[in-house]
Amino acid sequence: MRVADLIKKKGSTVATLPATATLAELLEVLDDQKIGAVVVLDGEDVVGIVSERDVVHHLRGGAGSGAALSELMTTSVQTCTMDDDLTHLATTMTQGRFRHLPVVQDGRLEGIVSIGDVVKARLDALEAERDHLESYLRQ
Repeated sequence: MRVADLIKKKGSTVATLPATATLAELLEVLDDQKIGAVVVLDGEDVVGIVSERDVVHHLRGGAGSGAALSELMTTSVQTCTMDDDLTHLATTMTQGRFRHLPVVQDGRLEGIVSIGDVVKARLDALEAERDHLESYLRQ
């Protein structure tokens, strides 16, 4: 399965904020939308990603909730494309120890893939394969 197939099923909505947004604004978005990461944009360009881990690290350092996202975001953002294979993404995410990959195609943010999305897609594929094999054996 490719990223494009997953995005078609789950949708392309991505929570985003500008780098000037505050940690307090980020926490509101994370809590309201029940998500674990927000993509940081400068106009339409992906300039960072900020996750729950980034927040914990930042707060542990004694900083307050008025800090700008530019102070705590990860700037070396790994991305994927619509053509990437989900099995490859699972390996990349596991080895890199991160749980979210923005989907960027032709320089534009097109969606986001979480490790949960990858696991669910794999489980769905295995279940479909099992059902197909059971059907074949009953014939």
